[in-house]
Amino acid sequence: MATVTYRQASRIYPGSVRPAVDNLDLEIGDGEFLVLVGPSGCGKSTSLRMLAGLEEVDKGSIFINDRDVTHLPPKSRDIAMVFQNYALYPHMSVYDNMAFALKLRKMPKAEIDTRVKEAAAMLQLEDFLNRKPKALSGGQRQRVAMGRAIVRNPQVFLMDEPLSNLDAKLRVQTRSQIATMQARLGVKTVYVTHDQVEAMTMGHRVAVLLDGVLQQVDSPRTLYDRPDNVFVAGFMGSPAMNIKTVPLTDEGGKFENMVLPLTREQVAAAREGGDGKVTVGFRPEDTDLVSEHEASGLSKGGGVGMPIKVELVEELGSDAFVYGHVALEGEDERFTVRTDPRKAPELGSTVYVRPRPDHHHAFHAVTGLRL
Repeated sequence: MATVTYRQASRIYPGSVRPAVDNLDLEIGDGEFLVLVGPSGCGKSTSLRMLAGLEEVDKGSIFINDRDVTHLPPKSRDIAMVFQNYALYPHMSVYDNMAFALKLRKMPKAEIDTRVKEAAAMLQLEDFLNRKPKALSGGQRQRVAMGRAIVRNPQVFLMDEPLSNLDAKLRVQTRSQIATMQARLGVKTVYVTHDQVEAMTMGHRVAVLLDGVLQQVDSPRTLYDRPDNVFVAGFMGSPAMNIKTVPLTDEGGKFENMVLPLTREQVAAAREGGDGKVTVGFRPEDTDLVSEHEASGLSKGGGVGMPIKVELVEELGSDAFVYGHVALEGEDERFTVRTDPRKAPELGSTVYVRPRPDHHHAFHAVTGLRL
């Protein structure tokens, strides 16, 4: 099977001690859509540029279809790249922008015409082939940039935050077009974004990076349901997972008058070098809200949940997100809960948050690794 492979690939910029990309081991299968995601400065764009030949590989190697391309120039790698800023030639028409690379290869005019018009039809650009880029919207320019990559029929598509200059509605529309196009063409694609919603909705697999180190690579569902560490847990998902480091008891993690139960194995693992603490997380949707009145009727001694003072309610039509805080270990900690908008609490009220059984996550308080 044709693949792209990073083997212990590292990039260290001159004057820097810490690698921008550190011993990256990663394989992208034939026809796969892989998303590189992480915060600014995590090394995702550098990883992409190393594959493109725009950045040197200081250690390790990169293969495309079993061919070592580590030190080959970009033009010899048979890749096509789509940039954040489109990089279109302003004096050329849409047709000429898309045909330019094929003309450089001295391809027959008839074949160039066929490829450009097929790509234009796929991207709904037939009516714009004679226009200049300045006469196009941002979304149309991005589709031209994608069309220019498609006509080359490369082995690998590389996309570096191609949607970041588009407005929110257009981003949603264009990301579905990119995913549909990639599935139709079947070309392996490496896509860089800092937006974890893009990563979750587009990628067959998602690789999460932090400080140049690969944290986890897996399907979006697995990353969401079983994050390997605290960083992945907090990064994947919007709003983010509620993650707190709390005292460890024989039963689990203690949140004031509420204990989130852990297995005996988890408690034992958390105790090894954990300084008597454990890090516990639960997603905003994996909770139930109980009003203060309901809570007092259920249990006069408490224990029905964690009291949260409501600071903000965001109503989104189908959902409502409730933001509040509670004092834990003498510190104000913020929590987010997703609930039915028709039952959203009022600002300033106190509600009790009850995470649902077996829907929380536990991590080592020091290493951050999943227990």
